[in-house]
Amino acid sequence: MSLTLEFLLLLIVLVLSYHAHSGSIVKFLPGFEGPLPFELETGYIGIGEEEEVQLFYYFIKSEKNPKEDPLLLWLTGGPGCSSLTGLLFENGPVALKFEVYNGSVPSLVSTTYSWTKMANIIFLDQPVGAGFSYSRTPLVHKISDTGEVKRIYEFLQKWLSKHQQFFSNPFYVGGDSYSGMVVPALVQEIAKGNYQINLQGYILGNPITDTESEQNYQIPYAHGMTLISDELYESMKRICKENYVNVDALNTKCYKLIKDYQKCIHKLNKYHILLPDCDITSPDCFLYMYSLMTFWANDKSVRGALQVTKGSIGEWVQCNYKNISYNYDIKSSVAYHMKNSIDGYRSLIYNGDHDMMVPFLATQAWISSLNYSITDDWRPWMINDQIAGYTRTYSNKMTFATIKGSGHTAEYKPNETSIMFKRWISRQPL
Repeated sequence: MSLTLEFLLLLIVLVLSYHAHSGSIVKFLPGFEGPLPFELETGYIGIGEEEEVQLFYYFIKSEKNPKEDPLLLWLTGGPGCSSLTGLLFENGPVALKFEVYNGSVPSLVSTTYSWTKMANIIFLDQPVGAGFSYSRTPLVHKISDTGEVKRIYEFLQKWLSKHQQFFSNPFYVGGDSYSGMVVPALVQEIAKGNYQINLQGYILGNPITDTESEQNYQIPYAHGMTLISDELYESMKRICKENYVNVDALNTKCYKLIKDYQKCIHKLNKYHILLPDCDITSPDCFLYMYSLMTFWANDKSVRGALQVTKGSIGEWVQCNYKNISYNYDIKSSVAYHMKNSIDGYRSLIYNGDHDMMVPFLATQAWISSLNYSITDDWRPWMINDQIAGYTRTYSNKMTFATIKGSGHTAEYKPNETSIMFKRWISRQPL
């Protein structure tokens, strides 16, 4: 073989390799009638020197003005839950149609509440093992909060190097639930990095921030929502000394009260206390949509359309808790919020007021601990002359908001959450 021909073949391999990792435009999705009315790109970004870790992403361009609109990196919590959850249930341009599964590909319909109406969004499957992300070889290091911060930052640098037209767009990081541990640290990592990213701030919904505090605040939340009696609450406060997590082993009276408390709340749906606690396989349940998503993501035609690497994963699961060994090495993200505030980054922290997993009382408590003065005091925020929730703004550019009637994630009130996001990202008062 001549040297010239050998060089040409090598060049072709490199070009094909680059395109394989730079993403593919998806114009049709199984279950959706006709061509997609938005621009969707899917692909993998290799992480590490050997790029053994392959992180899968969905990128949707803004339907308004992609050249100038903000770029948002969205992380779903867990840790280990697929970002497809966010895309199909919370803030994406398509959603699953509620129908009983009949063996065919579940149907998709357009949404009216998509955040892509005013922002470009990257939905990232992370950590490795979540969604369609995978590793070519067994991982050497255990997955951890701090390790994920490094990996996501590397993902972002490599993604932007392949999408340089978005370098100057205002950049935000967003997420919910367990992302509350990773996002504030990621913002700090981006801020101190040498890579020129136009970082403006971050947005978090019902964020896990300090797990011990959040568990403790479940008891006053339960009392405020009339889930436990005044007498039980007052006894728990007095005898457990308002610490219901690390209870003194000798405090048998406190353990007895906690058992009484558990009897009152064990059949509740803690993610939304007004909804029934039922099996996701039941079509009568709100959570049946999760089953439909699993059927959709495991369909061969769907994987083909999304350009998922064949044989890279087995069954797709919404949250891969069983197979991801995770080191929870950030115990509290409050210090990261403080540093981000000092650095001048904007933030929107919101809570569904019917979420018991991360009660709004706990979120309010750590925000208060930052000791920033209030610039716009507690008030209702409105949609069409109706109260959609309550909000307060602080001098550190942090806005706190509740979403009335919502639960642990935006899927319970997507329209209201979308309007809140649109106002905040446009720098308007809620």
